[in-house]
Amino acid sequence: MASLVSSTAVAAVNRVTPAQASMVAPFTGLKSTPAFPGTRKSNNDITSLPSNGGKVQCMQVWPPRGLKKFETLSYLPPLSDAALAKEVDYLLRSGWIPCLEFEVGNAFVYRENNKSPGYYDGRYWTMWKLPMFGCSDSSQVLKELQEAKKAYPDSHIRIIGFDNKRQVQCISFIAYKPPGF
Repeated sequence: MASLVSSTAVAAVNRVTPAQASMVAPFTGLKSTPAFPGTRKSNNDITSLPSNGGKVQCMQVWPPRGLKKFETLSYLPPLSDAALAKEVDYLLRSGWIPCLEFEVGNAFVYRENNKSPGYYDGRYWTMWKLPMFGCSDSSQVLKELQEAKKAYPDSHIRIIGFDNKRQVQCISFIAYKPPGF
């Protein structure tokens, strides 16, 4: 009988309440030490400038005025004819249909005609001729790009690639920006 009482007493002690089951002990394994000088700030003055290591200065990644971004590759410098040809070759190797679009005036997305959510003007550009079905060489696309530049020298021109099987636009990048952009 003594063993029966002790086993029930032990069972009562080992029971965990639902509140205790969800409690987690705080982690105290890592301590701030002088071995990591970057983690300890010696000056408590809040007016001091932040530093990222002393040797490296903070660098502005993108100026917000004058250099608006478009879509794919717009963070790069303007593409040369050789770089454009490589991009168009990739487009053609992927089996996509090349097409040129241009926008005279404001080539950026903006709101003018409607203020409802999800509506933006400037999303759709004017197509330069028809999509180039059957195009097999990047020089054909670059020739059309030169013609579009002559016809609309003050417009933005982009090359897009359509997948005619999935019925979607798969790539789009700026091929020409007018002077001053």
